[in-house]
Amino acid sequence: MFHDDHLHPHFHAVYGEYNAEVNIESLRFRGRLPTRQRRLVRQWASARQAELRRAWALTERKELPGKIDPL
Repeated sequence: MFHDDHLHPHFHAVYGEYNAEVNIESLRFRGRLPTRQRRLVRQWASARQAELRRAWALTERKELPGKIDPL
């Protein structure tokens, strides 16, 4: 997560040369990921949305967001 680079809560998903920004609230993607990876990231983010919100709140306070379990 990079709190200072945009206004809306988001995280970055990187797969090889692909990179997408994922809005934590809407789970909308900006950027590119292969279809399968996009589906997996959306599934993970949906299951971890509350944790992602908490992590974003920590970054707003300039604290480390901590780890979020994988899918």
